[in-house]
Amino acid sequence: MLWTAPTEKNLANDTLERKLWDAANQLWAGAGLKQSDYSEPILGLIFLRFAEVRFSARRAVLEKAGASSRRGSKADEPTSYHAEGVLFLASGARFAELLQLPEGADIGKALNEAMKTIEGDNPQMAGVLPKGYQVFDSRLLSNLLKTLSTIPADLEGDAFGKIYEYFLGTFAMSEGQKGGEFFTPTSIVRLIVEILEPFHGRILDPACGSGGMFVQSARFVSAHQKNPSAELSIHGQERVDGNVRLARMNLAVHGLEGDIKHGNTYYEDLHTTVGKFDFVCANPPFNVSQVDKERLTAEVGKNRRYPFGLPRTDNANYLWIQDFYSALNDQGRAGFVMANSASDARSSEQDIRQKLIEARAVDVMVAVGPNMFYTVTLPCTLWFFDKGKGKTPRADTVLFIDARHICRQLDRAHRDWTEAQISFLANLVRLYRGEVPDFTLGGDEAEAKIKEAFGKKPKFADVLGLCKAATLKEIEAQGWSLNPGRYVGVAPGEDVSDEDFKIQLGTWNEELETLNAKARELEQTIANNLAEILEA
Repeated sequence: MLWTAPTEKNLANDTLERKLWDAANQLWAGAGLKQSDYSEPILGLIFLRFAEVRFSARRAVLEKAGASSRRGSKADEPTSYHAEGVLFLASGARFAELLQLPEGADIGKALNEAMKTIEGDNPQMAGVLPKGYQVFDSRLLSNLLKTLSTIPADLEGDAFGKIYEYFLGTFAMSEGQKGGEFFTPTSIVRLIVEILEPFHGRILDPACGSGGMFVQSARFVSAHQKNPSAELSIHGQERVDGNVRLARMNLAVHGLEGDIKHGNTYYEDLHTTVGKFDFVCANPPFNVSQVDKERLTAEVGKNRRYPFGLPRTDNANYLWIQDFYSALNDQGRAGFVMANSASDARSSEQDIRQKLIEARAVDVMVAVGPNMFYTVTLPCTLWFFDKGKGKTPRADTVLFIDARHICRQLDRAHRDWTEAQISFLANLVRLYRGEVPDFTLGGDEAEAKIKEAFGKKPKFADVLGLCKAATLKEIEAQGWSLNPGRYVGVAPGEDVSDEDFKIQLGTWNEELETLNAKARELEQTIANNLAEILEA
């Protein structure tokens, strides 16, 4: 299916987020700083600005209540703020006070002290906030504070969070491969969350980066008129210490709390995950080599992290995939990003994939086109597990979706999905599951597109070039492949792109190599049999 949405690049140039980025960029560009020098400190200042807005609103409520109470005001008691998910800011740690520091003051030192004070008054932020502000020129810091002070305090909705995420994403885009370690593009995350539908429960991301999966899950809950802090129990693990800090800051910016632990997921299961979670969502590193599998042997077996065994190849993809599977409870759902190669991988990885499919856990596979990520141009695949699927009518099928030709072109090198496109894909899955479509996201445009594809009274059906519900027998016939391109086909009138042809050619080449290997085995068998006959 071909659906290219009009670019909104020019509109994006006029947003508050873009204007703030441009203004800040001009300031630090003149200072001769590298991205890695200022990304975390700048995010710290945005965090501080946001924290003060929430603090001031809560303080006003407490002061009003105190004026009519015999017990007096609780406006200076940190616990009165913590109870509402708000950070307490003592005098000297408030954005407005730092903004008013006189010319010649050591603003870097003042900011460092402010961050330390916030951590001391809010235990969940301990060791999280940046404190290297003294390396910056005071004039630069003063101008940055003035720039960020232009953010209106009365912005509606999650505007501050969006500004924070805009900066996160733009830093990721400009930092290259390092940026990819902490930020997954928002449209990818939103589709994962829309398909998972995390209305309530325990949610895990064992490669959580800056915590974007949690933020979007909370937004999903809020969009359905519920309080995410009451509905979601957030658990994350992250190998890079700097990313752990980013995740905790990101959660705080959105008024959320979570248990984010620092550790290498390959060797440390810090949340004791097996069978504990309602939802798992992740974007793990692809094709990692040199994982010490000898350290994992005790984790192999039923009701352990690797129930289907360790892959013999030097590639960690199927370690991650089993991690996500094993963390789910009996009704749990998982959604994650994975390298395309994992869908067709041979040998021991194929054996593991077959067991996953036969366990009736694999629910949906979505092929994603190139240029959706900031750091790599390659396409990828989204995998979705559903442990409760085995007791449904779709137990013996897997839904394959080809979304490679659905996108919005942001610029020459980057694409994303619009809200309507995300909603269309998610509602396609809902139709397959027998659920009622939900157009909270995407609205009329998404609903019209669903009706165009599936009828005025939408009902799931295979659509050539878009989706196919393949049976386990069909999947077995394809060598247990989970590559959507093998099942969905090409719609009439659509050309096979160069990318599609390369994938198809690669598939044919793999099949040819397999047949050649079998032919050589048969040749050897025939030769051995012939030799035995002649010797007899």
